[in-house]
Amino acid sequence: MSITEQELLAARTAWGEGLILISKTYEADGIEKAKQVAGQILDTAYGYDLGPVLFKPTLSGGETTFRTTKKGALSYFVAHDADYPRDGGFGLKNWREVTYETAASFTDGNVGMWMGWAIMTNKDGQVTKVDKSFGYKKGPDGALKIVLHHSSLPFEG
Repeated sequence: MSITEQELLAARTAWGEGLILISKTYEADGIEKAKQVAGQILDTAYGYDLGPVLFKPTLSGGETTFRTTKKGALSYFVAHDADYPRDGGFGLKNWREVTYETAASFTDGNVGMWMGWAIMTNKDGQVTKVDKSFGYKKGPDGALKIVLHHSSLPFEG
């Protein structure tokens, strides 16, 4: 049941592909379909079925800085939730490519962590690079689930 580096890579890749799918679905089919897709991605990629997920989105603050529920995460990715009025829908930003640069990773049995940069490119070629940490737990079915997701803009000192 030990997590491998290849599994960490596959989980990061799937997260990026999910972000792109949310964007493309929103562009093609609108917000309701994008919400459905985002909900399915959250069910597949995140461990909300295991308990609270420690999620600190890139562009969140105030009382809604941390998102420990699927409802909070869904709002971050697709907005349109009155409980999170400041959310702009990070998944709706026309993403087309997500790549990663690894700073370090750690695995111990059914727990794995990765830290580095996520580089996201939108359809106009604009690049957003964020500091990102993912913590994963391997479930009984062998699937990795995100149980920690911390993301922030790089410090410009």
